[in-house]
Amino acid sequence: MRVVSLARVTQTPDNDRGLPPALADMARVGFDYDGGDGVDFEPYDAFDSAEETTDWFRHWTGNHDLDGDAYRVFGQDGSGGLAAVWYGRPGRPLAEQPVVFLGSEGESGVVAGNVSDFLWVLADGVGPLESVLYGVPEPRPSAPRTALTEVAERHATTPRRPARDIIAEARAEFPTFTEDIDTLCR
Repeated sequence: MRVVSLARVTQTPDNDRGLPPALADMARVGFDYDGGDGVDFEPYDAFDSAEETTDWFRHWTGNHDLDGDAYRVFGQDGSGGLAAVWYGRPGRPLAEQPVVFLGSEGESGVVAGNVSDFLWVLADGVGPLESVLYGVPEPRPSAPRTALTEVAERHATTPRRPARDIIAEARAEFPTFTEDIDTLCR
């Protein structure tokens, strides 16, 4: 079991606020929740600033002693819940860090073990909000080939697997993420 501080992770690069090409391409694709893809996600074209992230994290937890240095926020759902890359693996590059979701109503969870796996989750038609609210989805017989699939095929460094497997693996690696976040809340 991995134990990592959720509030502050040392060895976080100060200059990693640029969106990696994989997330930038994903943001350009866009999502059509009403049009049928069923993914409630609005990606940003850049990470939130350190100041915005700290302000959000303090308000989300109600704990103004914290900072948001361990998170790189890159999108939201329609209600304002945020998806972020979390520096849960000290010393590793941003692309190898887990993707997490912290919802507007206090929901939280690990979505994928790294950015590459996150692309495959999206390609399988599952967004950050859906993975946290509805748990590990049933496998889809065959997800349609979409622009998100093409982004994953271009950028992913991990093999394609069903979203169900990716989410389950990430949660097994970080089993106390939600409990640990809850302990930070005031």
